[in-house]
Amino acid sequence: MIAFGFRLVVAALLLALAACSQSSSPPAAQAVSDAAKGANSDGDTSQESPFEITATIRELMASTVDPAADGLWDSVALTSTRKGVEETQPKTNEDWAAVRRHAVTLMESMNLVVMKGRHAAPPGTKAAEGELSPVEIDQHIDANRGALIGFAKALRATAQKAMTAIDNKDVQGLFEAGGDIDEACEACHVTFWYPNQKVPQT
Repeated sequence: MIAFGFRLVVAALLLALAACSQSSSPPAAQAVSDAAKGANSDGDTSQESPFEITATIRELMASTVDPAADGLWDSVALTSTRKGVEETQPKTNEDWAAVRRHAVTLMESMNLVVMKGRHAAPPGTKAAEGELSPVEIDQHIDANRGALIGFAKALRATAQKAMTAIDNKDVQGLFEAGGDIDEACEACHVTFWYPNQKVPQT
């Protein structure tokens, strides 16, 4: 009887341990499981976005968009000097790789520009001559978000055109893409920043 009772106690302890092992999991594994349960089909959690907006569009332009565009524009140029015409263009593999980084940056920066909730400029920023105030620009963007996204896609397409020319080491193609990039930038600026600007008739 004593031996039989002992076996019953041991069996009960083993069942209890098995139940505990099934109901508990390591903290890291549990965190991953919880995150998976809270995620929707797009990968975003149902409670909050994984993205944090810290810069305004103006700040993105100054730190990312403009330097990338300038890098593409400056990569192919003809400069007239007293010594004659100086030609600038990528020549080495390193030159092409450097220009390609500018194209990548410009393309990806458009994803940042169109993020909902990003303001036009930091608080207290004064509008330039002929420019809407930051508050007015924000209102204009909110009311015409589809247009902003369309301009961003257009600029991304021109940057992709530059990327194709770069991968083919096509100097003329890169030069032409630079002109398209300039037109895409100006179209957005005139729409949201300078909508009251009078365009000279040709």
